[in-house]
Amino acid sequence: MANPEIQIKLFATLNKFAPENGDHYPIPDDATVADVVTALSIPKKEAKLIFINNTRADLDSLLKSGDRLGIFPPVGGG
Repeated sequence: MANPEIQIKLFATLNKFAPENGDHYPIPDDATVADVVTALSIPKKEAKLIFINNTRADLDSLLKSGDRLGIFPPVGGG
């Protein structure tokens, strides 16, 4: 069986943390969003809006092979 992998999209100021293999990013079984955030050295406070397959998620959400993970930084406004 193939190793589990996800697609990662990082937006705005988080783009600098994006891995080169973002379309096929390998994850361990039972990985959470927090595991990926830590592996990519993204400060947890910067991972504000999290989506898995276009559904709102959080750092404790479990990932499975084929998921699409999107992470946005805090949004400033005026």
